[in-house]
Order: sequence, then C-alpha cells, then structure tokens
Amino acid sequence: MIDRFLKRLSKKAKKGMRGWPVATVAFYGPDASRASKVVVGIVTSEHEEADEMRDWKLDAGDVRNDPRIAEEMLEFMARHGALSVALTDRIIGCPHQEGIDTRVSGARSASSGKDATASRGSACTKANRRPRW
Repeated sequence: MIDRFLKRLSKKAKKGMRGWPVATVAFYGPDASRASKVVVGIVTSEHEEADEMRDWKLDAGDVRNDPRIAEEMLEFMARHGALSVALTDRIIGCPHQEGIDTRVSGARSASSGKDATASRGSACTKANRRPRW
C-alpha cells in the first residue's frame, strides 16, 4: 500500500505548473532499478537555479519507498513555499557528489569542451553515465 505522504508527493507533481517557487525532485541510484538518493531543489523563479537544496540517502532499500523521506521532502517543500513540483519518472544518474568520485553525467568542461571526469573511477553502471533525454 502506498503511504499517504508518497501519494501526496505524486499528486502534487501530477497537478503540473501551479506557480513559483517550484520544487524539483531527482532520483539517483547505482543502477536503473534502485534509487539510493533523492535531491529536492527549490527554484524561486524562471531562468534561475535552485536556491535551496536538500538530499536524502539510503544505504539499503529505495528512497522512493520510504514514507519518512517522503514526509521530510513534503515538509522541506512546504517550508520553502513550493507551489509546483517537478518530479522525474526514473532514476537519472549516479548517487555520487559531482566531481568527487565519479564521472559527471553529460557534463562538459567550460574551458575545453571535453567530457568532465573525476579523478577516481565510477562504481555506477554504464547505463547511468549518460543522461536519458
């Protein structure tokens, strides 16, 4: 049974654009079947980047199935006055911090135009190394 907080989160996303600020929700995982991390960003107006960001992680299990995380995400969104929710329908990449220990999915160096890579190898699957759009 879907928890009431998970259901509320999904319902908010289905309503579409209701105004600014917008909460963006992105799921990350070691493969295409398990989301071990979720990041929520608050974007206050069009053409802006996220002003506030928060992430939640699980070592085991899937963040999409954790009602405690869904409740905290909803509280974070409410605290920042989010009127709209943009929710990804799939896992969009690896759960690592950008530039620390993995290839940055689809990123390019501003100076050289070449793919940006970090100093250590990635533990993520090849499928998650490229954006899916």
